Amino acid sequence: MEEEKSFSAWSWSVDQCLKVYKTTLDKGLTSEDVQIRRQKHGYNELAKEKGKPLWHLVLEQFDDTLVKILLGAAFISFVLAFLGESEENGSGSGFEAFVEPFVIVLILILNAVVGVWQESNAEKALEALKEMQCESAKVLRDGALLPNLPARELVPGDIVELHVGDKVPADMRVSGLKTSTLRVEQSSLTGEAMPVLKGANLVVPDDCELQGKENMVFAGTTVVNGSCVCVVTSIGMDTEIGKIQRQIHEASLEESETPLKKKLDEFGNRLTTAICIVCVLVWMINYKNFVSWDVVDGYKPVNIRFSFEKCTYYFKIAVALAVAAIPEGLPAVITTCLALGTRKMAQKNAIVRKLPSVETLGCTTVICSDKTGTLTTNQMSATEFFTLGGKTTITRVFSVDGTTYDPKDGGIVDWGCYNMDANLQAVAEICSICNDAGVFYEGKLFRATGLPTEAALKVLVEKMGLPENKNGEIIQEASNFSDNNGSSVKLGCCDWWSKRSKKVATLEFDRVRKSMSVIVCEPSGQNRLLVKGAAESILERSSHTQLADGSLVALDEACRDVILKKHSEMTSKGLRCLGLAYKDELGEFSDYTSEEHPSHKKLLDPSCYSSIETDLIFVGVVGLRDPPREEVGSAIEDCREAGIRVMVITGDNKSTAEAICCEIRLFSESDDLSESSFTGREFMSLPASRRIEILSKPGGKVFSRAEPRHKQEIVRMLKEMGEIVAMTGDGVNDAPALKLADIGIAMGITGTEVAKEASDMVLADDNFSTIVSAVAEGRSIYNNMKAFIRYMISSNVGEVISIFLTAALGIPECMIPVQLLWVNLVTDGPPATALGFNPADIDIMKKPPRKSDDSLIDSWVLIRYLVIGSYVGVATVGVFVLWYTQASFLGISLITDGHTLVSFTELQNWSECSSWGSNFTATPYTVSGGLRTISFENNPCDYFTLGKVKPMTLSLSVLVAIEMFNSLNALSEDNSLLTMPPWRNPWLLVAMSVSFGLHCVILYVPFLANVFGIVPLSFREWFVVILVSFPVILIDEALKFIGRSRRRRSKKKKIKTM
Repeated sequence: MEEEKSFSAWSWSVDQCLKVYKTTLDKGLTSEDVQIRRQKHGYNELAKEKGKPLWHLVLEQFDDTLVKILLGAAFISFVLAFLGESEENGSGSGFEAFVEPFVIVLILILNAVVGVWQESNAEKALEALKEMQCESAKVLRDGALLPNLPARELVPGDIVELHVGDKVPADMRVSGLKTSTLRVEQSSLTGEAMPVLKGANLVVPDDCELQGKENMVFAGTTVVNGSCVCVVTSIGMDTEIGKIQRQIHEASLEESETPLKKKLDEFGNRLTTAICIVCVLVWMINYKNFVSWDVVDGYKPVNIRFSFEKCTYYFKIAVALAVAAIPEGLPAVITTCLALGTRKMAQKNAIVRKLPSVETLGCTTVICSDKTGTLTTNQMSATEFFTLGGKTTITRVFSVDGTTYDPKDGGIVDWGCYNMDANLQAVAEICSICNDAGVFYEGKLFRATGLPTEAALKVLVEKMGLPENKNGEIIQEASNFSDNNGSSVKLGCCDWWSKRSKKVATLEFDRVRKSMSVIVCEPSGQNRLLVKGAAESILERSSHTQLADGSLVALDEACRDVILKKHSEMTSKGLRCLGLAYKDELGEFSDYTSEEHPSHKKLLDPSCYSSIETDLIFVGVVGLRDPPREEVGSAIEDCREAGIRVMVITGDNKSTAEAICCEIRLFSESDDLSESSFTGREFMSLPASRRIEILSKPGGKVFSRAEPRHKQEIVRMLKEMGEIVAMTGDGVNDAPALKLADIGIAMGITGTEVAKEASDMVLADDNFSTIVSAVAEGRSIYNNMKAFIRYMISSNVGEVISIFLTAALGIPECMIPVQLLWVNLVTDGPPATALGFNPADIDIMKKPPRKSDDSLIDSWVLIRYLVIGSYVGVATVGVFVLWYTQASFLGISLITDGHTLVSFTELQNWSECSSWGSNFTATPYTVSGGLRTISFENNPCDYFTLGKVKPMTLSLSVLVAIEMFNSLNALSEDNSLLTMPPWRNPWLLVAMSVSFGLHCVILYVPFLANVFGIVPLSFREWFVVILVSFPVILIDEALKFIGRSRRRRSKKKKIKTM
């Protein structure tokens, strides 16, 4: 038992395996052996990975630069609010100060809840993997068969029986067949389109790939034909499915940040630096206001005086600066925009499971696609067949349209053979009766029961119709089926042939003769043998061929050459070719009717089948394949134009994969595939530098016979090369690579639950072209996000400059933190979100993908927004100064409310008001249309604190109005509003109305006005606000014009240098 861990059971004979595992096929393991082995190997179950504790998930959500800045601002705001309330002896007027830290903390809590919810969903793929495990098994122990032993109790060396429909409970070595053949459906594990034939007497190389281990069955796969006895070789986490679980877990640990997240973190770091610098500057400019001293002897400072009250005041200004600089609403707006993007994508059949994936799609540079079910339909169909014509040297080739199991999907091209000749009737009879498959309807799809190739043959018979146009009613009935899921499809033509020629015996398929056949009783009462199988094998055992008129001629070399040449042409297209033949002279089986017949014992011995299937009459060849989807070719072209490379990674064989890739135009006929097509083993055996060189070359690539580890390694290498990788897949074998890729894309119809849970996005229609549409949508969403991020940042630059100017000029603060928070969260939010609805550029998929390290804001855009921000700051502070110092503005009176005018110098030195004595008085002024009076009887200096409520309202309103106009500037980065008018995005106009409406609510609802420290404005004052705000549009139009001129000049220079 010491060898078990590394024992390659597939490379040893059955006897050697039984010897290593110390077991026998007639008795199995003893109970004592089972106990010893369970102590060593444990139970046959997948390990439950220890998830992150909730507290750890919560803390991770705060490991973000912007979030840390917000946390710091909230903490400082809370401390200052608490100290302020203490100073006011709990008068209650300090409630407004707590609004700001409360709102910031609320935003952070909501952000953390969303993050934790996404994180907790991320590992559901592992749970879905566990559901694939078998629950019970038929096991031989102590010489007795246990029919329902829990699968978790299996140990290496157990003898297990498998039958049709059984799910394989562990990785096992096939020890003996109980039927002539055994087929296992393992496409979800290996990606192979067809069920795989298994055998006991095969021995394969030690380093054989997964698909080549034809003497092994793997946990989680299903037996679709035959029965067998196996010996368990691996259980639990040592099985192939266990290895996949481990790879999924490892891939989840390697998940990297999205390009947008990286940019926002980078922006946050720069923002932190900028805030620190500006805060220090504010303190340095105003230090004389809270620290003073006398100078002796010209340089010695004495009598140093420190004002804690004024120090705290300027500290509050610094906090206000931080609040102004941080775009608090940005996380909420990004989430909203991404959520709206997911709705758009869902309408295009792309269901996004993780919001950041929407943005990442926009910079995808490589799409690694599975072949089966993604580029192809995952439904076998007959695409071509041929029979001989009137001579042995003439073949008649028929092309067949349609790519699904729907009998009405397509037909036979130029089919005029309603009166079918003898050869075509023989084709139809063999395809319909030498066949155990069926078709059923489920989930708006036609699906196969039994072998997919046989189901495709039955669909071909339906497309051929019936000879001599008989039973038209039955033909009509063939297309009728119930809409209920799981209902069988009535195949009228196949039924007609089955009733006409009754099946009496079946000779099962085996590897030696590579064919299967049935004995049928013809309407004449004579028995006939109908045979189908590998075309070369059928032709080799045929002595005659049938011509179109029904006459039989001997098969000579010239005729064989014609048939083989045509067969070679079909296989070169990636078709799987089945030869068809029959035999009328059955000798002792000519009167066979039932098991009582004396020759029945020969039908129980597969070794006799070859002798029965000799001297056959060759009829023709049918070519089948899993065809590519019709729209994939144009989608590949779109990817090429968009600068996106496509790589196909499949478990199928090399020739089939290459043929499909040529057909979908991933390769042209002139391409040298030696540098573009590799098996997984070939590619991984190359040196690392050579692998990187191959992956770096432009053009498509195809990797066939790929195992899960190959897919994962290719994705990892591409990511290390700086590519943004989207990986598609539907099987369990795809899950690790789906998890590792920047964008994991699972198939919604044919995909396993494991693949869906490991993915970031699910294709509802399993269509490759949907990915291309989703990439276009992702690019559009990113462009729109870039627009509103720039809009919000430019607004914040304006707020920072306004506070900086306030501090630099030494005037009272024109806005308090809670007002800035309101602007950043509520007023800016709707327009920023509406910018997410900007229409996409027409040529969005004709541009190369953006680089993941492209900056959100380049140098020219930064200059633009510094200019815009400077105007925002000057206008916001300017209207504040105007109210205090000027009687009118552009002919509009500012003193109708009766307030006192002061000089600019007095305004700058307002903090020294108490030293002015009786020389300064402030008259009361009215607000709310004269309904309320603000007076300063007790202390005239309150005119600069309590009395600034009106100019502060003007400053806030100017800021809101400017930002609304600035949102119009953000409609397009370069185009003028004359060419990109506001009604191109009606949602933006609605959002602007909402924001103005919300601003009016806080102005004119008394309770809210008190919370935000503002008062209602008159019509005259609103007119001043609009006059001061509107120039921001003219300034940005001028900057856009300069930007367009710069680009035109640079283009001309490039053309001249070419």
